[in-house]
Order: sequence, then structure tokens, then C-alpha cells
Amino acid sequence: MTYAITQTCCNDATCVSVCPVNCIHPTPEERAFGSTEMLHIDPKTCIDCGACADACPVDAILPVDSLPPSQQEYVAINAAYYEEAAPVPPPDGPTFHAWGEPSFSRILPSDFAPLKVAVVGTGPAGMYAAEDLLLHTNAEVTLIDRLPVAGGLVRYGVAPDHPATRKAGDTFARFHTHPRVRMHLGIDVGTDITPEELAAHHDAVVYAVGAPADRRLAVPGEELAGSVSARAFVAWYNAHPDAAREPADLSCERVVVVGNGNVALDVARILLADPGALARTDIADHALRALRGSKVREVVLLGRRGPEDAACTRSELLALRHVPGVELIVDDHDPRIARAVAEADPNDRAAVLRDVATGRPDLDGPPAPGRRIVLRFRSTPVEIMGGDRVEAVRVESAAGERTIRAGLLMRAIGYRGVPVAGLPFDESAGVVPHEGGRVTGQPGSYVVGWIKRGPTGGIGANRTCAAETVSSLLADAVAGALPAPTRTAKAFRRLVRRRNGHVVDARGLAAIERAEVSRGHRDGRPRVKLATVEELVSTARGSFGGLLR
Repeated sequence: MTYAITQTCCNDATCVSVCPVNCIHPTPEERAFGSTEMLHIDPKTCIDCGACADACPVDAILPVDSLPPSQQEYVAINAAYYEEAAPVPPPDGPTFHAWGEPSFSRILPSDFAPLKVAVVGTGPAGMYAAEDLLLHTNAEVTLIDRLPVAGGLVRYGVAPDHPATRKAGDTFARFHTHPRVRMHLGIDVGTDITPEELAAHHDAVVYAVGAPADRRLAVPGEELAGSVSARAFVAWYNAHPDAAREPADLSCERVVVVGNGNVALDVARILLADPGALARTDIADHALRALRGSKVREVVLLGRRGPEDAACTRSELLALRHVPGVELIVDDHDPRIARAVAEADPNDRAAVLRDVATGRPDLDGPPAPGRRIVLRFRSTPVEIMGGDRVEAVRVESAAGERTIRAGLLMRAIGYRGVPVAGLPFDESAGVVPHEGGRVTGQPGSYVVGWIKRGPTGGIGANRTCAAETVSSLLADAVAGALPAPTRTAKAFRRLVRRRNGHVVDARGLAAIERAEVSRGHRDGRPRVKLATVEELVSTARGSFGGLLR
């Protein structure tokens, strides 16, 4: 029996470092790493030891003989990667660790005095940076987040029907109570404290603030009621405190989603999922109630380019074929679409659509009976039409213009970074200018994650991104290039307490975790999230010390 890597692969390569026979590729040392959507296990060299499965933070590695029908395709996907790949050299010695500790492990703690580093943002990028600092140096780390709860996009960006992906948060959570970590949740850098004050109390500051805005379509009618961002919808169903509790109007039968990346696919699945199945997840209570009463029966995913250039990953497109009770259909209005699917390499995402039904569905009138997702490629929205709210979307294609009747439009065309207080900002790229993670012209300030490289890559991509930034930080420490802090950690704690009396610490975060899990157990769910700042803070306060004193 061999193992296979499946849909939820996060690409962080933890599995690579524990494999004793070098059977998982590409490794971070290989050129293809980062360009493949997932890692692959070579069935010819796998020795069925299970080390990779034990190490995987998102439960993506399973024995092939236990794969459910919806994931049987991954047996062939893993094997196919090695059919055309260059031969992999044998292990060096009895065990093989091609990739373990980051490259900066050569820097010893004795090379510089203990560092005090602030990490702003507790999503994957920030936590990978904190992990590297804690495991490979004797640094003291201050974790800061604008929200009174940790997690970032692991908590608020992953779809609730992907519980295995959410387990990455468990890996990060073990550092929340590390003896060299101080946690200040619910404090906004730029509002509660200034970047200058933060820098004055630390040797270095790592900003991992993500890309919280979304891109616009810039077409007439975009401001109509019923035209919303997929980002806001994802935040709504994930109980983000900033999300409005009132849902988008789900009284329409057809929704148009502009985009065909993973977020667009998430939105389509959630809109059409069986509410009974969602009731077994950690979806927001208010979202579950709204979806139970939803009239949406059809979601049209618009892509400007062809299926060969779809922005989603192959694994997520495969999963779309297996949504219970939902038909998937490709609108073949343009002959280039069918040709691209037929001629696609078996390893390309377009090949996933070969067995999917095709046709030219009537998008002008009511949807056909049942529930379905329509993939309409090579179509560009040029106008959102309606009086007081969205009624239709006008699209252009090679065949001319077409009007799609819909009561709701969601744009899922990408996230975008916003200016960070006290840091330079590249408006065109939506990132902070940097070199290897060093903020341009600002010694002691660093960036990691989407605010560094733009909104690309999933959870695992942040691991190598963080390693680069921490490498730069430690090299600067060795070189004596970090500005010396002028204030102490104790002084920072007092400053935070004066500015904001509701900052949550590690004990408060643990109280939130206990409360959400307890609420979930009562309903047969993994957790029921607290959905407002007030609920989160009051729950932390009930921990008898969960607020920073």
C-alpha cells in the first residue's frame, strides 16, 4: 500500500522533511517547487511508513486504498507527475532529509544578543515567521493582530466545507503559548499605537498584514445593490467581525460570479451546498440561517480567458465535479473552449473538464430545474444592469454580446493590499516595496506574505516566503544593522494597556477557543464562532485574566 497526496495539500513541504526515502517532490530545493499546485508521492518508491501522513498539517496524505471515490483520481495524479519527471537521485545514507531547517539555521543565537521582534498579523505568513524565530533563535516574539482573535485567513478565508485545511491553524496555535511569546490581540497598529512606537520597543517589526481589499471590475453598474465582493461574502459566511450580519440578498435564483479562481469556486459551492451538510461545519450561524432560506439554484462562473488559463487549482476544479446534488456544465458557446479541453495535457487543469457535460444553457430566463454550476469561459462582463439593484449582467465574447439574468453578482477577481501605516507603498502592485523582505529605506522593518509578494499562493507558500524574510532579519542582526530599541517590553505592555483596555492575551484566546468548541459540541459541530468583537472580547474577559492588564 502506498500513500497519495490529495486535494487539501498546502504545499508547505513539512512532509518532505520527514520522508526517509525521498519520494515526495518537488522539494523546496528543486526548481519546480512553488510552480506546482501540490506535492506528489512517487508510488514506486513510497515504503508505506506513514511519516508524511503524520506530519501533514492539513490531512492531505492518505493511503490509496482508503481514498473515497471523490479522491480516487489522486492516485493517477501522483503517479503521472513522475512519468515525465527527471529521475530522482537515491537517498544519501540510511535516512534522507533533503529539506528540514531553513537556510538561516547556520546563524547561531550566540551571533547576536537576544532579539525582541514584533509580528503584526497572526495568519499563516506571520505565524511561519514567528515559528522560524522561535525554533531557530532565542528571540522574544510579540504577536499583534487588529482583531481580538488569532488566525487570519486560516480562520476567516478557508471555506467551512474544507475542515482539513483549517487544521493548519492547530499547528500555528502551539506557538501562541510559547514561553517567549507575548500576545496582544485587538490592537490596531496605526490607530491604537503608531509604527514608530512599535519600533521603539522592538529590535525588528515583521508586517504580515495580508491583502484585505479586493479588485474592482470598473464597469457601469458596479455600485448597484446586489453587486458585492466575494471577499465580503467569504468574510460573512466565516463570521468575520468586520462582515455585515445582514446577508447578500439570496432571494434570486441565479448568481453570477466573476472569476474562476479558488475563491470563486468556494463561493459557488457554498451557495449551492446542502444546508444540512453545512450545519456540520463551523460556518457562521447567521450564514447558515440565510442559506437555509436561499432560493439560489444556479451559479454562473465567468472567466475572461479559456479553461486552459483558469485561475483555480486543478484539485479544486476536481472537487467541483463531486459536489453532491449539483450538476457541473461547461458553456461551449465558443469553439475554442471545447478544443482547449480536448487538447489539454492530462496533467493540466483543462483536462479535468473532459468528462463534464457541455451545452449552451439558457441564461436569459429562469434556471433549469435542480442545482447547477455553469462554467462560462471567454466572457468578459462589460455592464451590470438594473434599476435599484442588479437584474442582469451584459458580457462580451467572440460570439458577440450576451445578457445573463441574475439577481446577484459577486466579483472574485483577486485581493489587493492596502497602504500600511508608516511604510512605503507601491500603489500599482498593492505591496510594500522590499528587498528579500526588508522594507525599502526602513531598517528594522520587514514584510512577509501577501503584503510582500502580492495575493498569490496558498498557506504553504508562506513558509518559504517567511524563511526568506527571517533570513534577511537575522543577517541584519549579525551585521549589527538593526536599530536598537529605546524602550522595554514591559513599557510596551503598559503602553498597550493605556491605549486599549480590551486587548486579548493568550489566556483570553484560549477562553475564546474553549467557548467556541463547547458551543459547537452542543450542536454536533466542530465549533460555533463568536461573530462580533464584543462577543470575542467579553468571552476573553471571562477567562479571569484573558484581557491584558
